[in-house]
Amino acid sequence: MDLAIAGKRAVVIGGSSGLGLAVCEALAAEGVDLVIFSRGRDALEAARRDLSASTGVTVDTVAGDLTRRQDTQALAQTLRDTGGVDILVVNSPRPPSPMRDFLDETDDSRWEAAYRNQLEGVLNILRDVTPLLVDKGWGRIVAITSASVKNPMPRHAVSTVFRAGVHGALKHLALEIADRGVTVNAVAPATVMTPTFTDFHDVAGRIAATPVKRHGTPQELAATVAFLASQHAGFITGETVHVDGGRNPSLV
Repeated sequence: MDLAIAGKRAVVIGGSSGLGLAVCEALAAEGVDLVIFSRGRDALEAARRDLSASTGVTVDTVAGDLTRRQDTQALAQTLRDTGGVDILVVNSPRPPSPMRDFLDETDDSRWEAAYRNQLEGVLNILRDVTPLLVDKGWGRIVAITSASVKNPMPRHAVSTVFRAGVHGALKHLALEIADRGVTVNAVAPATVMTPTFTDFHDVAGRIAATPVKRHGTPQELAATVAFLASQHAGFITGETVHVDGGRNPSLV
């Protein structure tokens, strides 16, 4: 399917590795120019070089930390000065490792780190970049969160609490700008294999709990993000799409 977004410009937060890089690859395959925002300059340069060579799209990079408001404001200014943006993909860092249950989360520093990376940083990005899409009168915002916001999973306390806050912000934003040509949606993965997945989870146990009895791939999640970023998804907003192999048991 032609997603009809060739020539659009996307900024992908955390796009230099893992799920974010897979999203960059999926969007670039559709002819979307990229701006990758991430902390590591070496990883950014490697992603820029590889994506430019393999797809031919324009790939720019901005180094920064989404938890630093001055960095997200600088990103927004860079986008404004270089032609704006059409698509925003928010991919925030993982929660602290190891994962723990709520009553086992006794270390205040872990709560602080999770809050800053998974909620405060996302709010910074949304507040600073969304006005650029609204000004254009067309845009797509897609946040990658977690299936745990619908059905909390064991040992996901710090992730569930703050990603649920992200969903609250996304729903408010979707309703506020729905008539401005900008959609706002979330993709909620579970058991999607990345290079760091085994550092956080019991892989065999997670697969056993997944109805399709396998892990998902970054490419499957990225394809869902790309569709929500497409022209064809213009009547979808304020929604959460679960990419979890059937783990969500709810009817809605």
